Amino acid sequence: MTLVSRFEAASRSTAELHGLLAEAFNAFAAAPRGSQERCDALQSMHNIENELATRAPGL
Repeated sequence: MTLVSRFEAASRSTAELHGLLAEAFNAFAAAPRGSQERCDALQSMHNIENELATRAPGL
């Protein structure tokens, strides 16, 4: 999985972010420990969750 930046997350809809969050979670779980892919997936989850937290519920 490629890294989802904070800027990219801000440009996506809430529904898309929830889909990306699931994809990032699955990539994190499947990647070997200590790999760059695992680090990218974890950072992507942080970026997506932070963006979702800034949005009002129901948007």
